[in-house]
Amino acid sequence: MTEYIAGAVGLVLGVVIGFFVDRVRRGSAYRTRDELIRDAERDAEALKKTRELEVKEEILQKRNEFQEEIAAQRETVRDQERGLEKREAQLSEEQENLRKRERMLETTQNRLADRTRAVETREEELERLLREEQEELYKISGLSKEDATERLLKRLEQQLKNETGSLILKQEQEIKQNSERLAREIVGMAVQRYASAHTSETTVSTIDIPSDEMKGRIIGREGRNIRAFEKETGVDVIVDDTPGVVVVSAFDTVRREVAKIALQKLIQDGRIHPSRIEEVVAETQKEMDNRILMLGREAADEVGIGGLKEKVLYYAGRLHFRTSYSQNVLRHSVEVAFLTGMMAEQLGLDVMLGRRCGFLHDIGKAADHEMEGGHPAIGADILKRNGEPPEVVHAAAGHHDDIRPEYIYTVLTAAADACSASRSGARRETLEKYVRRLEELEAVALGFPGVNQVFAVQAGREVRVIVDPKDVNDRAAAKLARDIAQAIEQNMTYPGEVRVVVMRETRSVGVAK
Repeated sequence: MTEYIAGAVGLVLGVVIGFFVDRVRRGSAYRTRDELIRDAERDAEALKKTRELEVKEEILQKRNEFQEEIAAQRETVRDQERGLEKREAQLSEEQENLRKRERMLETTQNRLADRTRAVETREEELERLLREEQEELYKISGLSKEDATERLLKRLEQQLKNETGSLILKQEQEIKQNSERLAREIVGMAVQRYASAHTSETTVSTIDIPSDEMKGRIIGREGRNIRAFEKETGVDVIVDDTPGVVVVSAFDTVRREVAKIALQKLIQDGRIHPSRIEEVVAETQKEMDNRILMLGREAADEVGIGGLKEKVLYYAGRLHFRTSYSQNVLRHSVEVAFLTGMMAEQLGLDVMLGRRCGFLHDIGKAADHEMEGGHPAIGADILKRNGEPPEVVHAAAGHHDDIRPEYIYTVLTAAADACSASRSGARRETLEKYVRRLEELEAVALGFPGVNQVFAVQAGREVRVIVDPKDVNDRAAAKLARDIAQAIEQNMTYPGEVRVVVMRETRSVGVAK
């Protein structure tokens, strides 16, 4: 280090001396050489001391920085050492914990093995005891294994029946709380909104004549007039001793109406002979066709549906002359159309499509005497051939549950049809059919085991079943009611609905003497 300082001082001194020498040479001739040397020495000495101080300070500063850096590195190393020591301690602790867990797991496995062996031993012992008990029971009861199994199965079957009855009661309560409320709201609202005349029509084809002399003119010479009239109209004319009345009888209500109108015209005209009869009947037939078409259009306009083909309107008009249990079928169709539309409106469906389904559901009754099959199938075929939508065709085919419903409109049409047919005063039923239906209801219920007595009440709307309390308990009664209702649905045809009520009563009698 001293050699470096001396070299630096010598170099500086040389530079200074050279500088002063140069100055002396150029402009300081009056100064002597010795003075210049002394000044240069003094300056060099001062410069040397200054430089030595600067070098010392720089060295001191470097030493301090180096010492600080070394101290920082030592501190970092100490921190790393402490971290390593801590990590080592943690690893040692974890190893110790693992060793403890291994010892606990080994102990647990040993215990489980001991318990497994004990359980296996107990199971073997239990199996042995069960075999001994079964053999002892067989000896005591005198039953074979098959007999005991059969008894157990019967007991299980009885328990399952009881549980099934409980589930049926629970499900029926939930269904009634939801479905009955909603159905009553929809049907009740529709019935309240649509009010039609609650009357039944009775069609009697009788014709008043001015005098009994007209009967002879109607019959004609040797009966030629009446035979010609019956041949042209296809009806039977009954001329008896009833004063002032001639009766027209025919299965086809349209033909009967044509014959009635034609005979009234002939009586008013007074000219009754075969050629005149043929002319009047042909004229009346044309008028009747126009009237039928007009009736179909008026009914369609009343319901508010359009786009019906003329053939469909004609069939609809023919329903005016058709009755079902004395109910006019055309008015019934109009009523069903409005009810179906109202229920569709409440359900957010197409109102006009619902009315169309209800209006055309019985169209097959206008041609059921001309084609083979029931009126649902005939009506569906007519509507399909005339380009009606599939919902309308399916409603006509399935409104009596002849097929599985595929559209909601079929269900609504069936509900509206039942409402229209079952309301008070809508239809009349013959006594013979009425009595036979009640007998069939009672016979269906009597066919179930445990039933003692059956009574059909409220015009066949309710069946009251009295069961033997020894054979049928409360839970089984619920299942029995459901089974009877299903049997009635599958085996009988009836308007509206039939309610099945199962009654179970236990009486205890004591006699005091």
